[in-house]
Amino acid sequence: MHFPEPDYLADAELRMFRDSVATFLDRAVDAERVAKWRADGQVERAFWHEAGQAGLLGVSVPEHYGGGGGDFRHDLVVVDQVQRKGIEGFAASLHNVIITPYIQLHGTEEQKARWLPGLANGDRVAAIAMSEPGAGSDLQAIRTTALKDGNGYRINGSKTFISNGQLADLIVVVAKTDPAQGARGTSLLIVETDDAEGFRRGRMLDKIGNEAQDTSELFFDDVWVPAQNLLGEAEGQGFRQLMAELPRERLLIAINSVAAMERALELTVEYTRERSAFGQPIFEFQNTQFTLADLYAKARVAACFVNDCINQAIAGTLDNPTSAIAKLFATETEGQVVDACLQLHGGYGYINDYPIARMFRNSRVSRIYGGSSEIMKLLIARAL
Repeated sequence: MHFPEPDYLADAELRMFRDSVATFLDRAVDAERVAKWRADGQVERAFWHEAGQAGLLGVSVPEHYGGGGGDFRHDLVVVDQVQRKGIEGFAASLHNVIITPYIQLHGTEEQKARWLPGLANGDRVAAIAMSEPGAGSDLQAIRTTALKDGNGYRINGSKTFISNGQLADLIVVVAKTDPAQGARGTSLLIVETDDAEGFRRGRMLDKIGNEAQDTSELFFDDVWVPAQNLLGEAEGQGFRQLMAELPRERLLIAINSVAAMERALELTVEYTRERSAFGQPIFEFQNTQFTLADLYAKARVAACFVNDCINQAIAGTLDNPTSAIAKLFATETEGQVVDACLQLHGGYGYINDYPIARMFRNSRVSRIYGGSSEIMKLLIARAL
């Protein structure tokens, strides 16, 4: 099977970087290690440090802040390799492409110098606390507050569905610094958990998939942070900062969905060629061939559109409606492809020893996080 590669991989330096990332992941992570992550419900902290030392974190952070000096394309190489190799639980995409850019693009020089080096070398693990028990996709409805107290802010509220919640020691918290102003009163504050009295981690949530990715509740009870921890050191900029980064986050989810489809199809073609029924390989049945042809066509269409969106993101022209289309189409198609691939595995598709079973469970959330499919449709409809 041939899937079109993104245009940026025509760059020889990026192909070399891809090979180095692949080599590190093959050497550092085996099936036994990932199985332990699943059993523990999280990736061990030591691996984050290993990844940082190997140059997989902060790859687009400028060198004078301790990063790799690359750009968005280098981040995509890491994300792609982690997905293709089935390195479950290692949220490099969250750390590199979603959270680090908030500080890099919206932080002051002092904030960038203070936090980016640790994010790049693996000394710090990042999380972003948006969702609340009563506010998911509707970020304007958040109730967590960060009210002025002396030369800082007191944060009160609770968050849920927070990836890296158990491990993170640097958390970007979405809060209302002026609740009366609605979205205009939203700000982003950085909580460094080691020194945060009143901060506590709740339970690690028991999910139907992505067992190696820790997803947690977080609680903020009068947590005080200095004014210097207000991102950008200007109140009321949080909603604008969030909206600026959401197109890239949604594209990232679409990219992961495309990689998942490609891997599911490769595994299924291999399985159907090896597995026999009624005296012939399952692949030889017309129904199998028609099904795989249909799935392959859908996956290639998704890959082509997502690759075009990548080009737009690199050029700085990717807009909200287009990224919403990418996420909607890629994640919905992923669900169809992975489900049909499991069906072609027969009973073995239901057994966790086979990767397709875990891929089936893991793929379900892609239609929910980063904005559900229904929210994507609303965003698209508003642009009509």
